[in-house]
Amino acid sequence: MTIQGVFYLIAIILLVLAALPVATRGISLALLGAAFALLGYAWPVLT
Repeated sequence: MTIQGVFYLIAIILLVLAALPVATRGISLALLGAAFALLGYAWPVLT
């Protein structure tokens, strides 16, 4: 699995956790998941 795939996998896990009714303090899991998805999408440009 490539690093791009790992970023997408982390994004999916974070977005699924954000959809659950779990109270988190501080950073939003949905925002963090979106950031990882964007990082996975932009990875070929960055490297």
